[in-house]
Amino acid sequence: MFLHIIEEDLGRDVATRICEAALCERLRETGERQRLPLQARLGIDNPLLIRVIEKMEANLAEPLKLADMWPSTGLSRRQIERLFRREMGRTPARYYLDLRLERAHLLLITWSLQVIEIAVACGFSTASHFSRTYRERYGLTPQRSRLNEMERLRAGNDRKVVMAELRVA
Repeated sequence: MFLHIIEEDLGRDVATRICEAALCERLRETGERQRLPLQARLGIDNPLLIRVIEKMEANLAEPLKLADMWPSTGLSRRQIERLFRREMGRTPARYYLDLRLERAHLLLITWSLQVIEIAVACGFSTASHFSRTYRERYGLTPQRSRLNEMERLRAGNDRKVVMAELRVA
């Protein structure tokens, strides 16, 4: 948002120079999620691995079969698995599942979608499979995670109200 204001007031060239100085790749479109490039976010340089992970991230709602991701890299399944273990510390299947669960967790704590809607949006065919997998990863059910976040936010708002009252008094 900050860069859009600069672009409106001072022009695209100034906004682009600020992006360069701040190591920002580009201006995001309105509503586009703020993300670092994969290479910077994950600290990896392997272009083949980056390509596979980009495919995974682009297909969270309808996960691709892992075997369909390798041909474009020119590597065998075993080579990809070794690469993932070395660079990411886990198998490609585990990494893909973790991506889907991270997205589900984010949706749970920021949106009021039903659990089944979140499950489907993250590539799980049933709410029970999603809940079981989520609980294995986070140690809580999806519902409990949501309630904990709501309680955390409520407690933070209560502290803000008390602080505001103290300042007025």
